[in-house]
Amino acid sequence: MSAPTTDFSRPFKVKALPGQPIVLEASAGERAALSDRFGLPGVDSLRAVIELEQRGASIRARGTLEAAIRQTCATSGEDFPAKISEEVDLRFVEGSAPEPHADGDIEIELDAADCDEIEYYGDTFDLGEAIAQTLGLAIDPYAEGPDADGARRRAGITADGQQDGPLAAALSALRRD
Repeated sequence: MSAPTTDFSRPFKVKALPGQPIVLEASAGERAALSDRFGLPGVDSLRAVIELEQRGASIRARGTLEAAIRQTCATSGEDFPAKISEEVDLRFVEGSAPEPHADGDIEIELDAADCDEIEYYGDTFDLGEAIAQTLGLAIDPYAEGPDADGARRRAGITADGQQDGPLAAALSALRRD
């Protein structure tokens, strides 16, 4: 059974790990697919430099992820460029088929130390998909662009977060009664 393809797939065989750092860079098509996947106006670059270390049946992946993306400002709605720089520290562990409960649901308990573990099945793990997920987690969903303050002023929102204008005055009058 083969693994499903992803937007940024870079499979590695567990038994044939390279001895030097791995450089992963997304192609134009992969960056377009990642833009769609994460709801971004664009991913201009994505590069990760990762060192792999075998530890029994697990693989430790450490390095850095650098990306240049375009986001939509949460306040003004305008697109703006943003840089992402993330440390990567992942552990790929050999997975086993979990046993379902009687109702078909699977119960999993996680500790904080478990959150960086990614299961792989067979003899291959997908480092590219792990990097794509790391990128997705690093994106600020409420990022504000350079014109956010101007958009707030145009909407009549003051520096303390209160609205200014006729509607705000009417609502304020209702509260006083």
